[in-house]
Amino acid sequence: MSLTKAGSIGVPTISNMKSAFGNFAWGAGAGLVFALAQAIFGSGLIGALAAPVLAGSVIKGETGSVVSTIAGFMLMSQAFNGATASASTASPGVM
Repeated sequence: MSLTKAGSIGVPTISNMKSAFGNFAWGAGAGLVFALAQAIFGSGLIGALAAPVLAGSVIKGETGSVVSTIAGFMLMSQAFNGATASASTASPGVM
């Protein structure tokens, strides 16, 4: 079994910084599209489906796939975490 480096720490280069800034810019652009789509379609079922799909479709290629996957994951995890939190605090019990 061989181990491969998933990442390493090294001296930052202009090329690596340019690449990282480009990735940041793509992510920020997709986040803007996601926020706009959620504002237009709301936070219901349509908004929950439309926002990640639109954000991922704006960015082409593998980056768009990653954006839509992460956006869908985050949206659903927040929705279910919010539902369980509100259900547990909705009825405070009587002593």
